Amino acid sequence: MTDAVAQVCPINPVIDLVFSRWTTPILWVLERDGLVIRTYHAEIPPRVEYEISGLDRTLTPLFSAITDWSAAHLPAVSAARQAYDAARAEEEAWAEG
Repeated sequence: MTDAVAQVCPINPVIDLVFSRWTTPILWVLERDGLVIRTYHAEIPPRVEYEISGLDRTLTPLFSAITDWSAAHLPAVSAARQAYDAARAEEEAWAEG
């Protein structure tokens, strides 16, 4: 993981609403677990920054293993997606009559 700080700020009101509703609960859990540090800036507009904590570094080997697995199995995952999409298309065509 990197030492980057992520800012949550409005880009577009609709995108910000969707982004916030999806990410905010996840970030709260990560903050509660000690994996991220949240800094609130009381300014207009309000700004929140998240950065990774030292505890997250213990997860680096796990993320590396997941990255390696993903790279090694990407062809199989792509084939499974194509087979799924083809089967769904057949089902939808049959259902439409």
